[in-house]
Amino acid sequence: MKFTKSGGQTAIGPEAWFTGTVYIDYIRNPDEQSCVGCAHVRFTPGARTAWHTHPRGQTLYVTDGIGYVGRRDGHIQEIRPGDVVYIEPNEEHWHGATPDRFMAHVAIQEADENGQVVTWGDHVADEEYEDRLR
Repeated sequence: MKFTKSGGQTAIGPEAWFTGTVYIDYIRNPDEQSCVGCAHVRFTPGARTAWHTHPRGQTLYVTDGIGYVGRRDGHIQEIRPGDVVYIEPNEEHWHGATPDRFMAHVAIQEADENGQVVTWGDHVADEEYEDRLR
């Protein structure tokens, strides 16, 4: 058993990865013990990730608020507390809060053989975000 004492600081999500204000509490990073990484991510209203993929997929567990998960094919799924979303390996997607609600989730992903957990793409433009919600 390995115990890691809490003591980390909440980080502000990098502008390269997010639109809007996002707060990240890292739970664990992949290491020699486990290739699983996870974080509790909190999105302010309208905040969202950029388009991105995960080489081994990603699981989202929604803890609070109301949000969306969007795919390149235009499909958008509303997500609420208790929902679990599995994103297939290398499926291009985004996730974030609705325009008028906060949303938080635990994001769980596995590193590949090179230690990679995510590949970031372009931002989801405001117009694209609003168009996709209609």
